[in-house]
Amino acid sequence: MRWLYLLVVYLTAPLHAAMLAVRSRGARDPRAPRLAQRFGFGPPVPGEPLWIHAASVGEMQPAGALVRAVRARWPDLPILVTAFTPTGAARAVTLGPDVTVRYLPYDLPGPVRRFLKRTRPRLAIILETELWPTLYGHCRRRGIPLIIASARLSSRSARRYRRFGALFRTALRGAVVAAQSEADAERFRAIGAEPDRTQVTGNLKFDCALPPDIGARGGRLRQRYAPGRPLWVAGSTHEGEEAVVIAAHCRVREVLPEALLVLAPRHPQRFESVAAALAAQGVACVRHSRSPDADAGAHAAVVLLDTLGELLDFYAAADAAFVGGSLSPVGGHNLLEPAALGLPIATGPHQFNAAEVAQLLLARGAARLVHDAQELAECLITWLAEPGERARIGALGRSAVADNRGALERLLALIGAQLHAAGR
Repeated sequence: MRWLYLLVVYLTAPLHAAMLAVRSRGARDPRAPRLAQRFGFGPPVPGEPLWIHAASVGEMQPAGALVRAVRARWPDLPILVTAFTPTGAARAVTLGPDVTVRYLPYDLPGPVRRFLKRTRPRLAIILETELWPTLYGHCRRRGIPLIIASARLSSRSARRYRRFGALFRTALRGAVVAAQSEADAERFRAIGAEPDRTQVTGNLKFDCALPPDIGARGGRLRQRYAPGRPLWVAGSTHEGEEAVVIAAHCRVREVLPEALLVLAPRHPQRFESVAAALAAQGVACVRHSRSPDADAGAHAAVVLLDTLGELLDFYAAADAAFVGGSLSPVGGHNLLEPAALGLPIATGPHQFNAAEVAQLLLARGAARLVHDAQELAECLITWLAEPGERARIGALGRSAVADNRGALERLLALIGAQLHAAGR
């Protein structure tokens, strides 16, 4: 099975690299990771860093909280952050000039050996669900302790991993699994994690503090686009979901004609196609990247958020939110940011990426499950028209987030124990 796995990676890595090379043309940030790093190349990293891997944007938020906590507790410890996606890497370079940012290498022996030789991590922390048999095996052979932190594993993923037999069981040998929930811990044990090295520490995303100036940032956007108007955000939408969102917004505007929607597609490569679809439907739309600084949304029904890194700011400007990846069978995206900001949340039924978080917010009454444009419009009309109900639901979300904090402190204790055991 290992040879079959390697064959698949050998065949797909060049295709993936070629696709990224085309997409990354014109990148301007001098700190942005380079394509050669996918094959393990790059300058040596000074010191023996604490290595944190966060695959994409969704994992980079808790990675940022972890970086700040590590800086505070071990100020002399160098930090390396890796990402797999370009959007994740773009977010990583904002974590500070003292953080080295690299792409994770392809999971092949040559790239992995070169990466570890150039980075020499003293401890590896992999966030959420990133299982790389070759990388994990080389870490074990080099004596690099490995923690899978805020680890989550859906039933669907667990069944898929079990089909590979001993491949992932061997990969998890010696790794510490710090799971989000007991259900996640059980699924990791089922695919080969060592029971005595698997524990429940909670979801790091509950511990992500909002930026201290987030209220002011949201206020500026509200003044720019929707002074005196109801405003809602559809965040991280996928193909097929924008049509539902627009249909719901049209129904909302039948009751609240001044309502403004901020539409934020999940993937940058879809910005142009979503803009074209809005134009084809005759929807009055402004693009955030091209709008003037003042009175930008005065005559618009929709603002297309076609930049990266500003979704949280728009949540802070909004009265309510829909979180995408949930009407399409993607598995859902981060519900905790709008919950922490006190927004009532609508979300679809596909929540397998973070089922426990969705179940918590739904059970607390902080979120509402919707299946189509009619249901989405109904809850939005209530929330946008009734400030008291909106505030009541928002308070439930804030309370749910506050009640589940603590994973970061438990993870820091694990990190300290691993560093002490390694004599570092």
